[in-house]
Amino acid sequence: MHFHLLSDRDLGAIDALIDSYGGAEAIGKKITEMREYETRKRIAGDKGFGEMLEKAEAHARDFPKLEDFLEKEGLKPEKPGVCTTQVSGFQGARVTADCVRRVAENGEVLFPTEMISVVALTEKYVYSGDLLATLAMAENILGASKFCSTNLIGIPLPEERFARLEKVTGETFDRRDLGGGMSQIILKNMGTAFGNLGGVEVADCNHLVYLDGITRAALETGANFFLNPSWSTIVAACYYARRIPEISFKISMLLSTQNTMQFRMLMNIVKDYLRDDGTTPIYEINIGNGASPETFMRCADDLKEAAGMPPISLTAHLRINPDLGMEGFDWTEKAHQVLDAGYDMTIKYESDGTSRPYDTMEAYFLPDDERDEKAELIGDVIYHKCIRCDRDAKEIMRRGHPARYADVSLRG
Repeated sequence: MHFHLLSDRDLGAIDALIDSYGGAEAIGKKITEMREYETRKRIAGDKGFGEMLEKAEAHARDFPKLEDFLEKEGLKPEKPGVCTTQVSGFQGARVTADCVRRVAENGEVLFPTEMISVVALTEKYVYSGDLLATLAMAENILGASKFCSTNLIGIPLPEERFARLEKVTGETFDRRDLGGGMSQIILKNMGTAFGNLGGVEVADCNHLVYLDGITRAALETGANFFLNPSWSTIVAACYYARRIPEISFKISMLLSTQNTMQFRMLMNIVKDYLRDDGTTPIYEINIGNGASPETFMRCADDLKEAAGMPPISLTAHLRINPDLGMEGFDWTEKAHQVLDAGYDMTIKYESDGTSRPYDTMEAYFLPDDERDEKAELIGDVIYHKCIRCDRDAKEIMRRGHPARYADVSLRG
């Protein structure tokens, strides 16, 4: 690149933030410790989630297995082009538990291997045991390979969080006093209390607020995979996690990666901040909803042909919330084109393609208490997303391509 994306001042602030939590090695060690199921289960039990986890364990024993489906249909999917299953909207422990119950009772649905949550990392969500119990169900009981959490910089936080961050980094943060010891970053463009369409506006040095939030969540719960929807937080995160290999990121389609030019901009960022072992903190890039199958494949080709670039998973939405984009959005046939051409892809579901109550962006931004009150309504939405994802993935296997599911859906 002609110009460094992070100045010496930027680098110093991020380094200081890492050091304030004991350094990169200490952060990584704590994350690893907090990912152990017995640790999570003990802490979750102390915070009132023990019975929920026990029920989830029992439900998981009733999940059907991929191998049984393949044997029943006489399938041996071995064609090039591997499908990874992903469903979005696992909005906290109660919603996730409700979905798990419904899938177990169904008895036929194979569970997705990647799960996305768009619950803001509020104080209650992070420290009440809610996120911890969600991760215990998703990663430890269900065996999801990835559970993605979301930090929105516009959420209310205790003022002490901002004061500490200013002291540690030497930067200042433009915020409003909400009273009761709470403060909030002031968003100027299309701002909402929940982070400007998922956090797209990250002005000034507010990327440090993002990094501080994911660090606290990681240390408290072992969360290690985070949604990243803005250019500045992607750059900052790539540098931040160079020294913390336990942490990785998913780049949201809200970044508008709609063409190969934007994709190459991302590749430049990734290449500039590779770890010493040649890997990257970026695990996955969600190609934008406006892209064609040809653009998806060209992005994959660019990534594969670029010297020194590590593998990165590429994802496309097959169905989206009715209020997120065009009505009737359906990328299923286009996904078949990509897979039939021999390209791996992750199929993601923001919706099951119907307009169910709370199959909307609104469900992503409900306050903690209201989200818990409507857990069954939201759980029903996630359940039907899982049905749609499984139905499409099974058709992909019938066409000869392997599909990846969570461990709970595998015999081994």
